[in-house]
Amino acid sequence: MNKIAVLGQRADIMGFVALGLNVYPVNDGEEAQHTFRRLARSEQYAIIYVTEDFVPHLEGEMKKYKDQIAPAVIIIPGGGECQGLGLMALKQAVERAVGIDILAK
Repeated sequence: MNKIAVLGQRADIMGFVALGLNVYPVNDGEEAQHTFRRLARSEQYAIIYVTEDFVPHLEGEMKKYKDQIAPAVIIIPGGGECQGLGLMALKQAVERAVGIDILAK
């Protein structure tokens, strides 16, 4: 379990290939769910990056791994307008860990 996967629209994630990450382009929410489940269950990936546009389709699956060490599921911006989902998830994780929101503006 030492690989990193990136899941999202093809145009948004292909640049990660240059960094040596494994990319998994998907076209819709159903394909994203299927691919995410396969990646998470494979036990090959320590980290799975997911673009924001697919988070609404994957929330149920992502919650299963919220309190597990691996795979770490990290939300990243996609090609569209940034919705702030990644920052919100980070703030919630930090607040759970330390008891207060230390990332407040």
